[in-house]
Amino acid sequence: MPAGSILLSGAVLGGVGLVFGGLIALAHRRLHVWEDPRIDAVAGMLPGSNCGACGFAGCRNLAENLVAGRAQPARCTQMQAEAIGEVAAYLGVEAGTIVRRVARLLCAGGADVARQDGAYSGLPTCSAAAAVCGGGKACAWGCLGLADCARVCADDAIRMSRHGLPLVDPDACTACGKCVTACPRGLFVLLPLARRLIVQCRSALEGETATQVCRVACTACGKCVQDAAPGLIELRGGLAVVDDARAAEATPQATSRCPTGAIAWVQGAQFARARPEEVAVP
Repeated sequence: MPAGSILLSGAVLGGVGLVFGGLIALAHRRLHVWEDPRIDAVAGMLPGSNCGACGFAGCRNLAENLVAGRAQPARCTQMQAEAIGEVAAYLGVEAGTIVRRVARLLCAGGADVARQDGAYSGLPTCSAAAAVCGGGKACAWGCLGLADCARVCADDAIRMSRHGLPLVDPDACTACGKCVTACPRGLFVLLPLARRLIVQCRSALEGETATQVCRVACTACGKCVQDAAPGLIELRGGLAVVDDARAAEATPQATSRCPTGAIAWVQGAQFARARPEEVAVP
């Protein structure tokens, strides 16, 4: 090939490269989105668990909202007060109100009080039992007791009693929400630690029909409604329901005449009577 042709080809290719390089540089300048460098710093100060308990899509998303002033550091449920203070000091903002939340189980029906109608021998997980036959438990809303929640708890905050009921250690729980997702019957909820009044039942049955399948089921008798502050508790679908917005008004009086103990006043661990029976989950 003649030398002139080689030089011409090189010049053409070089020109094309310069044109595209210029276009890329221009696009970068026009389309580049500036990001506050504090986001990386704050994200590094957060736990990095991406649990979502704060209401945002992971720790980085929370960091973005903290830097933008759309959230306060106390929004993170997994950080201790000292760590929250460090983030607040770095950003020069108020830490916010620290509201500790913990996972609570809305069922008290262990094997000692809930009737079994059959024996389940399949894959030993709650999700499998729920998909096949409900694990043999007579109550279609009750805890299956196969420890899916305990296995997903990275904080080792859940143990199983010998009666097959999850026991949450409020001191270890970080409200990550993994147990909420893992429970196929939706029995776990994240509640403020200060929330003391809890209805430990999800059964839609009423009266003797309810207690025939579980001795600690809510019977919808209405006594808690009468004993609580007006409007604090209502009966809905055969179940006593506490108004979350007014939970701070609750007192132990609401539990005084419950015939089964389905509505409880929680002081610390939810099932204190069962804690000596804890066993580790493999």
